[in-house]
Amino acid sequence: MNAAPADQIRLLDVQALDVRLQQLAHKRKSLPEHAEIESLAKDLTQLRDLLVAAQTEESDCGREQTKSEQDVDLVRQRAARDQQRLDSGAASPRDLENLQREIVSLAKRQGDLEEIVLEVMERRESAQERVAELTERVSAVQSKTDDATARRDAAQGELDAEAASVAKERELVAGSVPADLLKLYEKLREQQGGVGAARLYQRKCEGCHIELNITELNDVRAAARDAVVRCENCRRILVRTSESGL
Repeated sequence: MNAAPADQIRLLDVQALDVRLQQLAHKRKSLPEHAEIESLAKDLTQLRDLLVAAQTEESDCGREQTKSEQDVDLVRQRAARDQQRLDSGAASPRDLENLQREIVSLAKRQGDLEEIVLEVMERRESAQERVAELTERVSAVQSKTDDATARRDAAQGELDAEAASVAKERELVAGSVPADLLKLYEKLREQQGGVGAARLYQRKCEGCHIELNITELNDVRAAARDAVVRCENCRRILVRTSESGL
């Protein structure tokens, strides 16, 4: 394949722009905010799970407290009715004696139930404090996540804008390169990890960074100026310039 030396040199410009686009894509993918957001997301998920558990515990304690208080009320009401019957004296001595025993028993039962209510109230208060603490922590982590997301989006926006500008420039430069030369370059770039053309600089291929031996150099020297030569080591297009050392 033949191509004017100027066209081959423009191919290096295309390659430089392609490298810049690769660098921008890598930078976009490697923004530190990505890892930060991922870490915060894990923390947020864990905290929300703990918050749900604490809210569930508080809700369960609330229901348990309500039931325990109802039990206390029932015992209190029963004791009050028994006391009224006892105070009225409208019963046989045996019944009155039984009422006295039942009132004593109910008083003990009421005391036990009130202890349960107090214990449940303490557990509920502790759960409420835990809910408040976790709610605050979730809010704090969410705030950090929002901040990191905003920073990531801003950085991505800048990189995307630069990439769009570089892509436009690349399109213009590539449009001035002969189609067959550009097609070969694209094929080699895909095969060679993003580098399809390299400069021959001081007898060294800048694609594989291997210095050409004397035989290879003589072959390049003997090639016509418009011949498209390839590196014998990496097979990339080897572009000759005034600094090639030939």
